[in-house]
Amino acid sequence: MIELTITNKQRSVRVNLKRLRKAAAAALKASLALKAGGQFALHTLDEIGVAIVSDSAIERVHVDFMAIAGATDVITFDHGEIVVSADTAATCAKEHGHSVDEELMLYIIHGFLHLAGYDDRITAERKKMHAVQNRIWREVRAVR
Repeated sequence: MIELTITNKQRSVRVNLKRLRKAAAAALKASLALKAGGQFALHTLDEIGVAIVSDSAIERVHVDFMAIAGATDVITFDHGEIVVSADTAATCAKEHGHSVDEELMLYIIHGFLHLAGYDDRITAERKKMHAVQNRIWREVRAVR
């Protein structure tokens, strides 16, 4: 089984790490069961690290590794690192009427799916990815 580590590296948004870790473990199990086809990083990794950071921190990562200015919700690296923004999660959670933890879980699932071979840069693929992402998210939202 893949070792999963979730670390909170920001202090402005309150998160429930215990709940996130439990839900993420269930989401990882669901993601590993997917048959996206081909050989993708998720099935070859020994560990995945998730870092919960601020918008300013994720913006630096966005610029440094993707040459794109501005904060984003989630950045996934093939070697198993997933970076998610707590600030963006807080804003989006409020807009969509759910908790910050649920929004962060959505970002973590999104990262797992990228590692499983899903790509959201093409419209048709984005629809498939979001359908799978939302299914897994609904399944793990109830995890306490």
